[in-house]
Amino acid sequence: MQMSNRISGFQCSPIRRLVPMARAAKERGVHVIHLNIGQPDIKTPKEALDAIHNYKDETIAYGLSEGEVGLRKALLEYYKKMGVDDLTIDDIMITTGGSEAIQFTFITLCDPYDEFIIPEPYYTNVATFANVAMVRLRPVTSSSSNGFILPSIDAFEDKINKKTMGILLCSPNNPTGHVYTEEELLALLEMCKRHDIFLVVDEVYREFCYDGKKFTSVLSFPEYADRVICIDSFSKRFSMCGSRIGAIVTKNKEFMENCLKMAQARLCSPAVEQVAAEAALSAPQSYIDGTVAEYEKRRNILVSEMQKIEGVRVNMPKGAFYFVADLPVDDAEKFAIWMLNDFSYKGATVMFAPAEGFYWTEGLGKCQARFAYVLNENELKLAAECLKVGLKTYRKEVMHV
Repeated sequence: MQMSNRISGFQCSPIRRLVPMARAAKERGVHVIHLNIGQPDIKTPKEALDAIHNYKDETIAYGLSEGEVGLRKALLEYYKKMGVDDLTIDDIMITTGGSEAIQFTFITLCDPYDEFIIPEPYYTNVATFANVAMVRLRPVTSSSSNGFILPSIDAFEDKINKKTMGILLCSPNNPTGHVYTEEELLALLEMCKRHDIFLVVDEVYREFCYDGKKFTSVLSFPEYADRVICIDSFSKRFSMCGSRIGAIVTKNKEFMENCLKMAQARLCSPAVEQVAAEAALSAPQSYIDGTVAEYEKRRNILVSEMQKIEGVRVNMPKGAFYFVADLPVDDAEKFAIWMLNDFSYKGATVMFAPAEGFYWTEGLGKCQARFAYVLNENELKLAAECLKVGLKTYRKEVMHV
């Protein structure tokens, strides 16, 4: 039967589309090391789990479309602790994950065929969110050669036209691990003010900064508050990916009033998960500190081991828990499929995300891959061994070099 032209134009997720091959490998008895997806193995805070176990309401009822009051008040206190103390409860809307927050933002700001500028590589699902909203992404390409720093302001201005509604960033960045500096954000905000457009920043990894790197929130520029939209989420910070609780934070009242129309149409975000999210915010700072220290250790292990592999180029990421590596292959997706279908070492193989799907510009990222260092030390060391042997074998047997 005929499917819509709209859905036919969507791409399958490069993070998840090789899952059937991974499942088949497991059925053959191969241990698949999942570096393809940002699913931490760190435990969810006990406070959040206890809140679920102790849930006493006899009916799981509809909640407020903008999110439960208790959770939004708890988020106000959380933002105050990070130095943002001029927000009110009405500046926060709870969403079904950060994904819905981005979707709502596109639909609220853009008419069909309006445009958003985005540095590439970017979080791949943004392309789908844009397609659903009939928004065109205009990429500005960052480079692995300089650690994926923000491209020049001139490169952004060259993309601006009468259809441009905003710029979308992710900091710390998924997939590159770059953390945008205060200077980079300020330069973008000044440009956005000149052109009367929005700056939207996905900050879901804000706690995860390494080597003493300072994180700067887009919410910390009150003079630009009317054109700033922050996307937030509980998924990574508290290892609650399946809870699907996120937030939109902005002082732009007109935007929030119109965004509420979308929130009301989907009724409400998950009720029990909001109870868990509020409880998670009461977890001690030691939980976050320990998590950050663990990810920094894992980063150091995987990056250092991969930098030893001949032909592999990896920058040291400063945040989040991902990096993009240049691989000495003809096609990273072809190599990924071969690793799952035809290779194992010590009974194991590695699953990663080919990076081509993280670019809007056709042809870019073909020999790159995104790796998520979310597993324990032993798994990461074995993954690096598998990659080293796999690359050598693939280049000899498939590429004949």
